[in-house]
Amino acid sequence: MSEDIKKTINELHIYEKKLLKELEANPDATPEEIAENTGMDIKSVMSAAGSLASKDIIEVEKDVEEVISLSDAGKEVAENKLPERKILDVLAEKREIHMKDLSSVSGLDKKDANIAIGWLRRKNWAQIDKGVVKVTDLGADYTSKLGGDEKLLNQLSEAKNIIKGKLSGDLLDGFKKLNDRKNIINVKKNTSHSFKLLDKGEAILDEGFTIQEQATQLTHQQLKDGEWKSLQYRPYDITAEAPLVFAGKKHPLRVIIDEIREIFLNMGFSEDNGHYVESAFWNFDSLFQPQDHAAREMQDTFYLKNPLTCDLPDDALVKLTAETHETGADTGSIGWQYDWSEDIARQSVLRTHTTGISTKHLFEHEPPIKMFSVGRVFRRETFDYKHLPEFHQVEGLVCDEGISYQNLLGTLKEFYKKLGFEVRFRPAYFPYTYLSTETEIYLEEKESWIELGGAGMFRPEVLKPLGINQPALAFGLGIERLAMIRYDVEDIRMLYKSDIKWLRELPIDRGVEL
Repeated sequence: MSEDIKKTINELHIYEKKLLKELEANPDATPEEIAENTGMDIKSVMSAAGSLASKDIIEVEKDVEEVISLSDAGKEVAENKLPERKILDVLAEKREIHMKDLSSVSGLDKKDANIAIGWLRRKNWAQIDKGVVKVTDLGADYTSKLGGDEKLLNQLSEAKNIIKGKLSGDLLDGFKKLNDRKNIINVKKNTSHSFKLLDKGEAILDEGFTIQEQATQLTHQQLKDGEWKSLQYRPYDITAEAPLVFAGKKHPLRVIIDEIREIFLNMGFSEDNGHYVESAFWNFDSLFQPQDHAAREMQDTFYLKNPLTCDLPDDALVKLTAETHETGADTGSIGWQYDWSEDIARQSVLRTHTTGISTKHLFEHEPPIKMFSVGRVFRRETFDYKHLPEFHQVEGLVCDEGISYQNLLGTLKEFYKKLGFEVRFRPAYFPYTYLSTETEIYLEEKESWIELGGAGMFRPEVLKPLGINQPALAFGLGIERLAMIRYDVEDIRMLYKSDIKWLRELPIDRGVEL
């Protein structure tokens, strides 16, 4: 035990030693007295006390004292009586008063008269019967004596302030009533601290120690002239618990986005970026979605008032797109058999997916093409645990001679493998791809497969108007869904709540080894 005590003494800061010496001389010393006697400021005293308490050397006791005083409005009430008392004084003589006469007989304005009625009923001093205020037996009893709140008002008027903890039962009930009113009393909390030596503290004082200035850092001059050899050093406990440090780090969504970008770039893809505001032509028409398709309805798409419309691209492209929608043109399809409208194609929308970036990229670039994009998309979704009206989507595109459905599956396998997932495929339907597939990944902890993205070969009705005669594959996934899996989040809204506790506790994710 003695060796442990000596070790503890050696590790004590000089402020801790000064505080212990003061408690040895005066066990009841207050922090203020210790600060005055030692020359320390009160902040240093409390810091030393907290450190000693963490080592079970002393106990710090906290006492919160509530001090009651009258506000300016309360002083006025104390001088002029509570409004219900004014009415009770009249009732003592008349026994009953009609509601319409309350203000005139009591000298109260209408507002105070209504407040008084409420308190008369609460205190059971009066009751209302058919518009007439009548005094009760209890009210009659109180015509000649004061209630607890009135007594407290009188005492506060004389004493200026009273400690709440010293109030008797009657006055304490009066305090509760006054505190229920607005701006009558002020309640100020005074906090004081006291220290108590524990057994370990007593043992340290019994062992004894000297108070000597200790070096906390060395100067160049002390090292040069050898003064460092005679200095007193305080040992440090390297096993002591260190404070938590929350280093700056990327948001989990940004981590995954950067990881996906790195995977695509390492696979030889180039990056393209579109715009949040896009024409219905690129968002829908270029993907061979008919203009009466359900996805275009206001329930699914955000249409803009400013700008109300967007410019259409090259006239030849617009003409070919219109023919493809109407008759299928030379794609081998019969189209959708309706009259295509340029006005609808000009409508401004917040993009509902990033696939429009792929069709625009195909139109503006010559194959071979390997392109990806990452961006926000917008849909009129109802907020719930798995849906948001704004989220991120990733798009991949490959176009070249000889590209086939097998290349699509192989690309997807490689992509998801680099993300760290085992993947399988099942048939699916998308309006602008054929063949189409949905990818599912296996979650070992849940022992189940979960759908994570869609993919397919672009239809001729998409490629022909763009001037593309080579096959093209495309695939995409939602980043939020991936983040929910990666970080074990059940509610998608957690990713946008900025919950600082959750963000701090997330490990620094360096992604999957590539």
